[in-house]
Amino acid sequence: RSPDLRSGPFSCAPILTPFVIPIFHPYQIDTTMDEFFLSAQHIVKRFANHTALNDVSIDVPRGKIFGLLGPNGAGKTTLIRIINRITAPDNGEVIFDGHSFSADDVARIGYLPEQPPVYMQESPWEYLHFVGEAKGLRGGVLHDQIESVMERTKITEMGDRPISALSKGYKQRVGIAQALLGDPKVVILDEPTVGLDPLQIIEIRDLIRQLGEKHTVILSSHTLSEVQAICDKVL
Repeated sequence: RSPDLRSGPFSCAPILTPFVIPIFHPYQIDTTMDEFFLSAQHIVKRFANHTALNDVSIDVPRGKIFGLLGPNGAGKTTLIRIINRITAPDNGEVIFDGHSFSADDVARIGYLPEQPPVYMQESPWEYLHFVGEAKGLRGGVLHDQIESVMERTKITEMGDRPISALSKGYKQRVGIAQALLGDPKVVILDEPTVGLDPLQIIEIRDLIRQLGEKHTVILSSHTLSEVQAICDKVL
């Protein structure tokens, strides 16, 4: 099980590869009441002769920002794809809210891949309308949710501009907005600050902290400072 970053001035957390990185966090929290909302148990995934994940287990507490820390190629994205039912594991099981993860639970997860899946020729409003319909939202509910996620991600003023004309930081915000449609219980962000400039990184990190107030968040990163700045727990 992943240790709590706030359990002492220094703690060590195993990553998806067999080495240890010391994690520092200046805060202290009580973990005795943690309720695991999503668990992946004994996950194994092989690609031909390469083992991407070898007996990996994680426990993600409800209402926390949980970090997957590791270098490129460590298996973070593979684990995220398994949690999202995009890729099937060779062994192991994902437990979601107390039961074996099923296709019906996919709608309760919002997912932002490393490359935001946006359509450059559309405006944020048009794109979010398309994604919302794909998620089964219709009519006034869809309209209200689009307005809500655009406000939360601070892209309302960009709503009518072509996505191709937006900065990378705003494109990332559009990607996060689509993940929030449907009011998911868990939001998964794969390397959400890669390629952003320093100011954009600060803004996206602040947004992720805000998401953690209403959602369970899983964040992958290869940057130690990122998980130190954002996450409550890390693997």
